[in-house]
Amino acid sequence: MTSDEFSQLVRQYERLVYTICYQFTKDHQLAEDLAQETFLSAYTHRDDCPPGSYKPWLARIATNKAKDYLKSAYHRRVSAAEDGEMPAVADVLNTMPPPEDITIAKDEAARIRDTILALKEPYHQVAVLFFLEEKSVDEIASALRRPPKTVHTQIYRAKQLLQNAIERGNGHGIVQ
Repeated sequence: MTSDEFSQLVRQYERLVYTICYQFTKDHQLAEDLAQETFLSAYTHRDDCPPGSYKPWLARIATNKAKDYLKSAYHRRVSAAEDGEMPAVADVLNTMPPPEDITIAKDEAARIRDTILALKEPYHQVAVLFFLEEKSVDEIASALRRPPKTVHTQIYRAKQLLQNAIERGNGHGIVQ
């Protein structure tokens, strides 16, 4: 396909391509940009199109360009900000816990971790896999070659042991 033939193709299908892009994005400026990207992509791959199939070929490229844009991280971030879903920086800073609360939470997490690691068998391995490595009951049962019902029971008992240990250690806190 020559450049003149491609220019004729652009003139013939520019409205179609723009309409497809607009139907997906509902934004005139963005639809124009995506239509340009469509024709640029079509021009660079113009030899790949079977002769006589220009309309569906361009429609497919336009559709893919619009869908790719809508799936992009940039679009999700921009549309979330426009919809008011993303809070302002000041709001985020105001909702953050004070540094001392973060330190206390980290200390409690370390104590809970140490308590889990101190459990005796048969609860030690199950508790480590469940609470620290966040494995599912089925994954634990498979790894330890135990029935899932046994793993459920051991997790339940490990929770009770952890809760008792934590309550004795600092007077409050429950592991769930």
